[in-house]
Amino acid sequence: MTGKPDESSREGAQMSFEGRMSYSDYLHLERVLDAQEPLSDAHDELLFIIQHQTSELWMKLAIHEIRSAIKAICHDQLHPAFKMLSRIARIFEQLNTAWDVLRTMTPSEYTEFRDQLGQSSGFQSYQYRAIEFLAGNRNLALLGPHAHRADIMAKLEEILAEPSLYDEALLLLARNGFDIGEDARRTDWRVNRTPNDEVLEAWKTVYASPAKHWMLYELAEKLVDFEDYFRRWRFNHVTTVERIIGLKRGTGGTSGVSYLRKMLEVELFPELWKLRTEL
Repeated sequence: MTGKPDESSREGAQMSFEGRMSYSDYLHLERVLDAQEPLSDAHDELLFIIQHQTSELWMKLAIHEIRSAIKAICHDQLHPAFKMLSRIARIFEQLNTAWDVLRTMTPSEYTEFRDQLGQSSGFQSYQYRAIEFLAGNRNLALLGPHAHRADIMAKLEEILAEPSLYDEALLLLARNGFDIGEDARRTDWRVNRTPNDEVLEAWKTVYASPAKHWMLYELAEKLVDFEDYFRRWRFNHVTTVERIIGLKRGTGGTSGVSYLRKMLEVELFPELWKLRTEL
C-alpha cells in the first residue's frame, strides 16, 4: 500500500542533500547557533547574548556598506552610493528595533547574571568604533579599549589612514567647484576635522538650489538619513540602559547613562545639521 506524495515532493522541493550543499551548510548554522554560551543559569542571559551578537552581525554589514559607499563617492559613482547609504539607514532601523526586544528584560532579571559579564561592555565593540571612524567621528582616545589587540588596532588604523565618509562627501563638493576651505588641504585623516564656514556655505548653496545641484542635494539627504537613524540608535541605547540599570556605572567602567548621554551630542555631519537653522 502506497501513501500520497507529500506536498514538498509534489512541488519539486529537494529532499535529499547527501553530497550537496544545504541551507545549513551555506550559512554555517552550527557555528552560528553554537556561539551562545551563557555563563549562568539565568533565563534572560541568552536574550542578552543574542541581542549583542545579532547587533554585531548587522554592524558587520553596515561596515561593508559604508566602505563601499566611500569608494563609490570617491569615484563619482553616486547612484550606487545612494543605494548603499539607504541600506545603511535601514540597517540602523533594524538595530533600533532590537532594543525593543532587550527592553523586555527587567532590572531584576539583569542582576541575575550581570556579575558574570566581568569588565566586558558594548563600549569595547571594535565594530561600533569602526562605524564611527568610517563615518567621520575620529576620536583617537577611543582606541584605548582595543590597545591590547594588535589585529584590531591594525584594522582601525587602516580606517583612520583614509578619508571618512563625510571627508569624501566634502571632497566631492570640491570636485564640483565648491570652496571647502581647510578641508581641501587636509592630509592627516586620523584626527577629527573642525567644522568650517566654507563647507557650511557650500551646503547652503546646494540646498538653496536643489534642482541645480540635485546629486549633491540627494547625497546630503542620504547622509542626514543615516545620521538620523544612528542618533536614534544611540538614544534607544541610553533609554534601554537607564531602564535596566538606572544610573549605575557600566560594566566596562564608564559612567553608564551619563556617558551615553554625552555621546548623543556628537555630530557626524555637523554642517548638514547647522544649515537647517541658517537656510
